Amino acid sequence: MLVLTLVAVAVATSQGMTPFLFMILPYGAFAVFVAGSVWRVVTWARSPVPFRIPTTCGQEKSLPWIKSEPLESPSTTAGVIGRMALEVLLFRSLFRNSRMDLVDGRTVYGSAKWLWFFGLLFHWSLLIILVRHMRFFIEPVGSFLSGLIAVDGFFEIGIPTLFLTDGSILLGLTFLFARRVLDPQLRYLSLFTDYFALLLLLGIVVTGILMRSLMPVDLEQVKTLALGWVSFSPVVPKGIGVVFSVHLLFVCALLVWFPFSKLMHLGGIFLSPTRNLANDSRMRRHVNPWNAPVKVHTYEEYEDEFRDKMKAAGLPVEKE
Repeated sequence: MLVLTLVAVAVATSQGMTPFLFMILPYGAFAVFVAGSVWRVVTWARSPVPFRIPTTCGQEKSLPWIKSEPLESPSTTAGVIGRMALEVLLFRSLFRNSRMDLVDGRTVYGSAKWLWFFGLLFHWSLLIILVRHMRFFIEPVGSFLSGLIAVDGFFEIGIPTLFLTDGSILLGLTFLFARRVLDPQLRYLSLFTDYFALLLLLGIVVTGILMRSLMPVDLEQVKTLALGWVSFSPVVPKGIGVVFSVHLLFVCALLVWFPFSKLMHLGGIFLSPTRNLANDSRMRRHVNPWNAPVKVHTYEEYEDEFRDKMKAAGLPVEKE
């Protein structure tokens, strides 16, 4: 993060490198993001899933007099869509998260809803912020975006207004980072990639808040730059500030990093066979299409071969 910051400051203060930062790097980062994401999704989509392996947490559909759980163990496409919607929008499986502790030598399980709450807080805040940033890329700004911005800045905290999502996403990311640092078990399992993703997101959020509240930038210049990207006629903004350059470089680094990191669960959740398959194994016979042809030994053939021995042993036979 320090290296990225120093690079951004050096590029922003160098007249010869500013065209690269504002006119070339964003296109390159976006191209890597799109190509990498498509590659990952296509790779996952082509992976063979010969058997039904849905994760179930309830009674599957069986006999008519046994009550089933259509969302916990869906047997229809509608049930799968409902479970997927709850998973994507409300993190349903994470809500069941539990924590194991040793108390007086005994294993004790307890509820752990903090991860679910702060994870949901971060993801929804990030979504609203991304949608809110669309005002820089379109003209005129529609009534939906205007209404969303008004609701997000409803409390009018400070001048300029501090959006609610700015504080909530910072709170969510701080919890997720502190959890990896302070929890010994999780810290032991964490990798460089886990810390880097969180720090990169924190860097983007912090520089964005700085530009909003402490080191304001010329929003007209920012919108002109964004509209230039969309219309493929980018221009180098004048006097836009070093903080914006750092913010932009962080965003480009995130776009490049995204397809090759754990952050790609954004697309992977929809291709997870434990989530997107119906639990209908009792209703339909699923045969592995990759099975090699095997000569089967039917019961009729079995009985013809061993009928005498079966009768001698007192076993029932279908043909005398």
